[in-house]
Amino acid sequence: MNVPVWVWILSVGITVAFLIFDVIHMARHPHTPSMKECLRYLAFYVGAAVVFGIGVWVLAGHDFGLQFFAGWLTEYSLSVDNLFIFLIIMSKFAVPEKLQQTALMIGIMIALVLRGIFIAIGASLINQFAWVFYLFGAFLIYTAVKLAFEGESDDDEYEDNAFTRWVASRFPATQEWQGTKLFARVDGSRVITPMFLVILALGTTDLLFALDSIPAIFGLTKEPFLVLMANIFALMGLRQLYFLIGGLLKKLVYLGLGLAVLLAFIGIKLILHAMHENTLPFVNGGEHIEWAPEIPIGVSLGMIVLILGVTTVASLWRTRRDERTGSEA
Repeated sequence: MNVPVWVWILSVGITVAFLIFDVIHMARHPHTPSMKECLRYLAFYVGAAVVFGIGVWVLAGHDFGLQFFAGWLTEYSLSVDNLFIFLIIMSKFAVPEKLQQTALMIGIMIALVLRGIFIAIGASLINQFAWVFYLFGAFLIYTAVKLAFEGESDDDEYEDNAFTRWVASRFPATQEWQGTKLFARVDGSRVITPMFLVILALGTTDLLFALDSIPAIFGLTKEPFLVLMANIFALMGLRQLYFLIGGLLKKLVYLGLGLAVLLAFIGIKLILHAMHENTLPFVNGGEHIEWAPEIPIGVSLGMIVLILGVTTVASLWRTRRDERTGSEA
């Protein structure tokens, strides 16, 4: 896929401009978004992603269009799982409800920058060392097994990551909220505020999730531009999704299991791709033999939709059954 430099600049420029405008607007008018506002923004972001995907389909070919949609759906579903941790972080730091939008938005901006760095590193590794797909695939399968057997998480299980703890212990801080300010002056000394620590926790925690999501999307497309845009569209709507379905997340009881199946599928796809592309020294004297099957992107997209659909339906059925059983008891 040949993407002109001006397309990269335009795409990133529009994203940055929109994020800066959004942050400034929220900082000046902190509030808790209404259901109508969340739905309006979410519809815009989802619609923009669909339009972008159609544009890729028309201009670059249906195969690249399918790659984008598969990557976007995967990143979006993994981002939904992140919301559980975001809810815990907000609760742990006792973030005032009207300030949560700003904290989420700035945290998402940090996550986008860090993911952009990860994507650049991943793309460079793939271009120079095709065997890295073996490592990506094995890591995703390991993560899938761990996710499938870790069980339901508890709010008390969350602990600040090492970097957040180091910052909190290294720099003077105040426990008093100062609105959306990241720094404040207390008794003549400059200190960091709880908002600073919350944003740091959100951004760095998302980076840990990127360790799963970036290899996963590279299993669906090797185009850095599509990987970046899929991540942008997935994260851009995350703030509205947080307020819109925060209470409904508890009903997705099989989300962890569904994501485990999804990651395992992509991990297997990555390993098959590596076997298809790489020479194996113990096969026919090390000659390049394309003997491993490739999973077409259309099949991958179908599997992603099927896994997420079954996960959602099964979760809602289980929740409704439990509620009915509880009311009868």
